[in-house]
Amino acid sequence: MATVETKVILESTLTCPSCGHNETETMPTDACQWFYECKSCSKVLKPLEGDCCVYCSYATVPCPPIQEGNSCCT
Repeated sequence: MATVETKVILESTLTCPSCGHNETETMPTDACQWFYECKSCSKVLKPLEGDCCVYCSYATVPCPPIQEGNSCCT
């Protein structure tokens, strides 16, 4: 049976819940990003309860491990 490779998307657009600013960033593939400082209002974003990182909480694309169907940050 053929193996299907999943193409991981590395760019994701974060949206600040405080001011609504959008910023497209490249996600790290070797570590989780637990904090992100908004470039507009300087609020430090942290993951929502149940999410592994700021990309899973505030961005258009979840982090690479989640895209691949794995657990993040293990």
